[in-house]
Amino acid sequence: MTSEWDAATYDRISDPMARWGEKVLERLPLEGDERVMDAGCGTGRVTALLAERLPDGTVIAVDRSRGMIEQARANLAGNPRVRFLVADLGQPLQVGDPVDAVFSNATFHWVLDHDALFANLAAVMRPGARLVAQCGAAGNVANVMRAARQAGDDWEGAVHFATVDETCGRTRSPRPSSPASRSRPSSPPSSCARTSPACLRANGPPSCTTSPRACPSPSSNTSG
Repeated sequence: MTSEWDAATYDRISDPMARWGEKVLERLPLEGDERVMDAGCGTGRVTALLAERLPDGTVIAVDRSRGMIEQARANLAGNPRVRFLVADLGQPLQVGDPVDAVFSNATFHWVLDHDALFANLAAVMRPGARLVAQCGAAGNVANVMRAARQAGDDWEGAVHFATVDETCGRTRSPRPSSPASRSRPSSPPSSCARTSPACLRANGPPSCTTSPRACPSPSSNTSG
């Protein structure tokens, strides 16, 4: 799949994505001096809102499309708190110092290898860093795709719509190995979705608000 987009057209018609991003961004707690990666920044419309919340911080705006990055750079011209990086989230990321948080809006479903995606994000996050994201998921556009097929268009697209359980499993931290823990069966990934609404939300596009200890055990108390 090509990595390039018509950035000018996307910027003009991206109001729905920008509105989603603004809502997702509200769930990211910030003090204002953090170093935050915008994973899939597009043309920078939501990146600008993120930068406003970081008067003493830094945004690393990452996108695979050079055209998107060029449009974002133009849209945010003169903002010294934003760095731009053309990079594929499915490949190891070179962002310098670890980040305090990762924000992502309407991007992860464009990355085909989600095991690599989450491993690459974790590799650049400091211990305790937060991940807040929204993306397409299994079943989100099933009716649209069905209607397209009925109309004679069988395009499926180079996308990966993961299930809630799959994503929750990927954001779960391995527990330390001990004789006691080895003697007990591990909880299935779906327990995270049931017990941690803050980690994943199944109503609509899935969202993650997580950290290296993202998904608590079923006995943990987690507020939504």
